[in-house]
Amino acid sequence: MLASNRVFHPVMLKLLRSFLSSSSNTADAEPAAPPAIEPPGEIAAPGVPAFPLKDHLSLEEGLPYLDWQAAALWLDPIESPEIQAKAWADCEIAWLQHLRAALGDTFTLAQQGDAVLLSSLAPNVARATLDYMGKTLRRIQHVLDGIAQAPAYGKDILIVFDDEDTYYRYVAHYYPDAGEFATSGGMFLNRGCGHFVTRKADLSAIEPVIAHEMTHGCLDHLPLPAWLNEGLAVNTEQRVSRASPPAHPPRQMQQKHLDYWDAAKIQEFWSGKSFYRTDDGNLLSYDLAQKIVAQFAADWEAFRAFALAADAADAGASAAADHLGLDLGEIAAALTGHAPSPDWTPTPNTWPER
Repeated sequence: MLASNRVFHPVMLKLLRSFLSSSSNTADAEPAAPPAIEPPGEIAAPGVPAFPLKDHLSLEEGLPYLDWQAAALWLDPIESPEIQAKAWADCEIAWLQHLRAALGDTFTLAQQGDAVLLSSLAPNVARATLDYMGKTLRRIQHVLDGIAQAPAYGKDILIVFDDEDTYYRYVAHYYPDAGEFATSGGMFLNRGCGHFVTRKADLSAIEPVIAHEMTHGCLDHLPLPAWLNEGLAVNTEQRVSRASPPAHPPRQMQQKHLDYWDAAKIQEFWSGKSFYRTDDGNLLSYDLAQKIVAQFAADWEAFRAFALAADAADAGASAAADHLGLDLGEIAAALTGHAPSPDWTPTPNTWPER
């Protein structure tokens, strides 16, 4: 998840503005949008009965969600990996066609290679976004060599909602029914079908959102603790997209860390709960995760072994001791200006059930 209280470089906005400013001169040359395709009710694949996709769609707040477990069970008897991959991709595209129909006629489904975009963006802007998605995936795999892994099959899906209301109406399906949660500029969502979402109002942030959320998608095969997942995403985002100006000057941010963290709150950080806070804990969690990962990654070989062994169950504490020879609590205390304390070491038995 990408927190909205981080500031992003306006490079993508400049690119989009350049497209939009020239669109009046090229409007006549733009091909008309293809006619909307009637969303399919079922998906066919060799060797198995057709999958009744429409029977496994549920509507919430007027938006369709597919039962991906049902789709996976339908695919299970298929022996050919190639046929499985195609059938799964067909399910993804069919679901997106149903979602496009629910969002309205201004939305179109565009595809370039494995990148798929559902949005109401102008055709030239959509093409630039798809091109950036393909380049970014390759960059992420290079930067996170030996850690990042593209999904075995499935498309890289980005959904750009027109407004904040529809965005939060859609992502609410992936949140618990009760509780307060931080706002966001984009998310990687996965309940069977991994995909990225953002808002059209955040066009200036599309570039870092894509980089950040695609990194999450490339880490989804690992049982990473939230702090390590987010720290990798933030650092990779900064490597593959233009650097963003800091939200606060370094000295002010360091003081915020010193004032905020204590033994109780650092346990929220290790459990992942602090990333959903609606106060400064959200901002400081991302910043602390970025700092820890940047420090650990200086020795890439050791860090890679650590990342591959890290487990959310203990926040990666055992892996850090085994592969880095470090105590996570001591590192977090040092980076936030606190004295070392055993109370800062991850203690999973104190975390609330997730």
